[in-house]
Amino acid sequence: MSEAAEDQLMRALHDEHAAALWSFALHLTNGDRARAEDVAQETLLRAWRNPAVLDQSARSARAWLFTVARRIVIDGWRSAASRAEITTDELPDLPVPDETDRAVQGWLVAEALAELSARHREVLMLCYFQGLSVAEAAGRLGVAEGTVKSRTHYALRALRLVLEEKGVTR
Repeated sequence: MSEAAEDQLMRALHDEHAAALWSFALHLTNGDRARAEDVAQETLLRAWRNPAVLDQSARSARAWLFTVARRIVIDGWRSAASRAEITTDELPDLPVPDETDRAVQGWLVAEALAELSARHREVLMLCYFQGLSVAEAAGRLGVAEGTVKSRTHYALRALRLVLEEKGVTR
C-alpha cells in the first residue's frame, strides 16, 4: 500500500468512525478513558492492517470496528481475570507461618519429659531448655560435670524411647 493510500485510509477511519468508536470504547470500559484510548487505538491499528474493511459500506465498516473493539475489551478482561489482578493502595499483610506443628511438638515433648525420672528431666531442662553449660548445670545441681554429661546422655536416650512409644519418629 502506498503512503498516500495509507494516509487516505487513516483519514477515512478518523473522519467517519473515530468519534463513534471512541464513544463505544468508553462505554465498553465503563468510562476508563485510558483503557478506552488503548482499545480505540488497537482497533484502528487492526483496521489499518486490514484495509479491505473500508471497502465495505460505512455501516459494515463501523460494525467491524465495534466488533473488534468489543473483542479487545473481552480479551483484556479475560487476561486480567485469569491473573486475578487486584488494585489497592495498601500493601497486603505478610503471610504468617503456621505454628501448629511446632505447638504439637512442644506438647509431645512436654508429655514425654513428664514421664522421665526427676534427675533426667532436671538435667535436660537445665542444659537444653535453659541453655546452661555442663559446668553451670553441675554447679546448680551440686554434682560433678561428668555426672551431668552421663545423665544428659541417658536422659536423651530415655526421651527418645518415650517419644518413639508416642509414635514420634525422626
